Order: sequence, then C-alpha cells, then structure tokens
Amino acid sequence: MTLSLFWRTFVLLVLFLAGSTVAWIQTFRALEHEPRAILTAQQIATLVNLSRAALVHSDAIARLSLIKTLAEQEAVRIVPREPPDIVELGGFATLDALVQDELARRLGGGTTIASRVNGEAGLWVAFTIEGDAYWLRTDPERLRPVSGRTWLIWLVVAAALSLVGAAAIARLINRPLKQLSFAASRVREGDFDASRLDELSKTEEIREVNIGFNRMAQQLAKIEQDRAVMLAGISHDLRTPLARMRLETEMSVTDPVARDHMAADIAQLDAIIDKFLDYARPDQVRLQPVNLDTVVEASTYPFLSSDDIRITVDIPPGLIVLGDEVELIRVLSNLLENARRYGKTPETGVAAVELAARSRNEWVAVRVRDQGLGVAPDVLGRLTKPFFRGDAARTAASGAGLGLAIVEKTVQRMGGSLSLSNGSAGGFVALVRLKKAT
Repeated sequence: MTLSLFWRTFVLLVLFLAGSTVAWIQTFRALEHEPRAILTAQQIATLVNLSRAALVHSDAIARLSLIKTLAEQEAVRIVPREPPDIVELGGFATLDALVQDELARRLGGGTTIASRVNGEAGLWVAFTIEGDAYWLRTDPERLRPVSGRTWLIWLVVAAALSLVGAAAIARLINRPLKQLSFAASRVREGDFDASRLDELSKTEEIREVNIGFNRMAQQLAKIEQDRAVMLAGISHDLRTPLARMRLETEMSVTDPVARDHMAADIAQLDAIIDKFLDYARPDQVRLQPVNLDTVVEASTYPFLSSDDIRITVDIPPGLIVLGDEVELIRVLSNLLENARRYGKTPETGVAAVELAARSRNEWVAVRVRDQGLGVAPDVLGRLTKPFFRGDAARTAASGAGLGLAIVEKTVQRMGGSLSLSNGSAGGFVALVRLKKAT
C-alpha cells in the first residue's frame, strides 16, 4: 500500500513525537519520581511524628481533646491498636513501593502501613506512644500523589495537541507540492491558464520552483500556439497548390487513365494532410450528452453507397453518451474506414462490419468488428502509435498510419478508452468505452 506524501510526513512526525514523549517520561522517572516519592513519605512521616509528639506531651484530659480536634479539623483519627484488629496491607493507588520503603526507614523497621483496618478504608499507620500501640488514620488523597490521573491527562492532552500540530505542519509542508501536482496535471491536459502558481511565496525555494514552473508553462503555451498557427499555415499553403494541380490535371492531361491516377494521388495527399491536422488537433473537448443513434447515422451515411463495405448496426434506441458529437463522428468514421480498407474478406473482397453498442453500469461500449484476417498478436499493442502500420495483410491501402492513433487520442480526450483485439471467431475488433450521460 502506497501512502501520499502528506501521510508519510504525518506518520514520521508522529513517530518523532512518540519517541520524544517516551524520552520525556523516562526523564521524569529519573529526575522527578524519586524526589516526589521521598517528599510524599516525608509528609506522611511528619504527620505521624507530630501527632505522636503532641500526644506524648499532653496529659490525659488534653490528649482526649487533641485527638478530638485532630479528627474534626484535620481528618486525622488516632485509635488504639488491638490484637484482634483485622488489617489489610497495601492496595494504595497513590503510594508505590518507593514511598512505603521510605516511610519504613523514617518511622522504623516495624512500621505497619495498611489500607483498611476493621473494614474501614484509609491510610493507616501504626505507631507507639510510651509502649502503647495506636493507629493513625488519614485520607491518602490529602497527600500529593507520586503518580495519578492528572499527569496522564496532561500527557493525553499534549499528545493530542502534538498530533494536531503534526497534521498542520505536514499539511503546510505538502500544500505547495499539492498545488504543483495540480498545476502539472492541468498542463498535461493542455490548460495552461489554470496552471499558474504563486510567485510571491514567502519560502524562497518554493518561490523559485513556482517561478520556474510558470515560465515553463508559458513556453509550452507559446509552443502550442505556434504549432496551431504552423499547422493552419501548412494546410493553407499545401491545399492551394493541390487544388491548382487537380484543376490543371483535369484540363491538361488527355489520357483518362493517367488523369485518374494523378487525381487519386492528389486526393490521397489531401487526405493525409487532413490526418495530420486531426492528430495535431488541440486536446480541449467540450463534453455534453450526445445521442448515439445520431452519431452512428452520420458516421455510416458516407459508406452506404460503397460497394466494398457492408455495415450491420445493432444500437439500442435512446442510448446517450457523454462526449462531443463531431469528435464521436470522426472516431466512428475512422474505425469504419479502417475496417473498409483492411477488413475485407479474401473470398468476397467486401468488408462485413458489425457496429454494436451495449450499456453497462456507468459506461457504454461501442464495438466495431470486421470479418477480415485480423492482426498478428505482437502487432496489436503498436497499432495506436502514430505512423505505425500493421502487417501486410492489413496494409493493402496506402495511408499516413494515423487513423487509430487519432481514434485513441480523441476517445481519451472524452474520458473514454480504446481497446483493440482479434475476435474469437476471426476478424479485428475495436472497442470504444464512453461514459454514459446521466
């Protein structure tokens, strides 16, 4: 699976941030965890020692008053420790082993820390006063926790902000490349006006690339314009003398056979010029709904009076495709002319051509099939190359070798595709796929 540049940049930034977060956590554990554990243990030990000292230096009556005051105002209870007490050790979410070890060191090796005594939860610490054993109970939440949900929440928030920042950075980095990709696609389609990039970008490298791309697009647009002007000039300059030659041939040559041959040669030159102009035609095509019946009727009409081709049409009525009517007529005319020239059956010398269309999902397939000798398999892939002509069986007539190249280029301009193959029962098949109009 391939990822776009945006996602690749985003994933790399996320990995970098994840690595930085892990390193930060390890740094926190090394530099902050132990000091905070010692501080927490010191707070608990100080509370126990202060309570014990206050009780030791109080008489019996003051001691009872002190115990009551601690319970009411400080939420610290001091109760005698009895042998039948049911003690549950450990179980603190806010105290880890380091804190408990530090408490044992400060309060003595025999210090007992429990989470529940006689079924009552709390932070229970056992201590002695003049040989008498007591429990001190307080709320562990009053103490600063070494670990807990707070820093995890901050970690999640920081990670979320980091992901948003990574996405913003990746988008900012890839935006000029996306614009460049779009402009390049417009240039490929021949739309030079829509391919202009921002030459005032604040980033120096991007600004230089945009300026260079705009200059290249301008040069290509000028070349395309010069090509159109040159082709128009060639058409005009060649057809004028050809017309004079045809007129002079018909008037001056007395031999009718020679005159017919010369007229045929001039007509062939004129047809070749048309082919060159069709192939060099600009790529812009305006697509609109077109009735396929109308296109087929206009394409087959010139061949109705020909003796060397017989066309069978099988087109469902009301089939609408998305394309250009003039271009579609040119496509089918080229395919029918190709079949007329190269698809004749050896026995009759007539090209039997089937022209059919079928609708499937969002596409319409138009098939032109002849009953000729077909094409060698190794030649099929090269038939749409300009100026390429197939094997001798399909080159009985002369031409420029541009017919199928023009068909493929025109179909692609309309968003369709052309495929060429040999029929299973013989003959040559050209399949044109066009978008169905909605």
